Amino acid sequence: MAEAEAEPEAEPRRGRPRSAAAERAILDAVAALLEAGEPLGGLSIERIARTAGVGKATIYRRWSGKEELFVDVLRDIEPPEPAVSGTAGLADLRLLLESIRGRGLAHRSSALLHNVFAQMKSHPRLWDEYHRNVIGPRRAAMTAAVRRAVEAGELRADLDVELMGDLFLGPMLVRTVHRPDAPLPEDLADRIVRALVDGLAPRPAEGPAPHPADPR
Repeated sequence: MAEAEAEPEAEPRRGRPRSAAAERAILDAVAALLEAGEPLGGLSIERIARTAGVGKATIYRRWSGKEELFVDVLRDIEPPEPAVSGTAGLADLRLLLESIRGRGLAHRSSALLHNVFAQMKSHPRLWDEYHRNVIGPRRAAMTAAVRRAVEAGELRADLDVELMGDLFLGPMLVRTVHRPDAPLPEDLADRIVRALVDGLAPRPAEGPAPHPADPR
């Protein structure tokens, strides 16, 4: 009885621990199926589990459904998120823009990424999941960096922060998404930031130097 009474004080069971090897096998299985030409709509949890060598329950313990799983697969095969400082303004903004440039290059060079994104647009639930869990946090990080730049006196404080974020983000998205043949040079992020911070209006022309005899 004494042992039975002491039992509730023991650490509660937390369920079966998640296996990193199982997660790796599942992500790799989805990527392999997609690379083999399997369309997103044709992938079933059963097929993924069989390819990964796990049970369906193993997948459902980690992901609520295919949409959530596919978003993690995309995170896995895309370039990693940048390690921003979280304290700098324009410096972090440059890092975030550079990460978008890197993704643009990856999408151009990877047939898998290109095909997956093309298919995603015909799957509204997956597209919404990707925007909510990937695009949303990236946009929030961009807005936060702009806000820090304002607080540091690097940007004007009389403009809407989200609008300024869109102004920085827009040129990079045009180059990476809307103009797939546009050049993506290594210094593109810095050029965008410098152009917007310096302003796009022409600089005042300097007049000719006054003549030495000119009383002016």
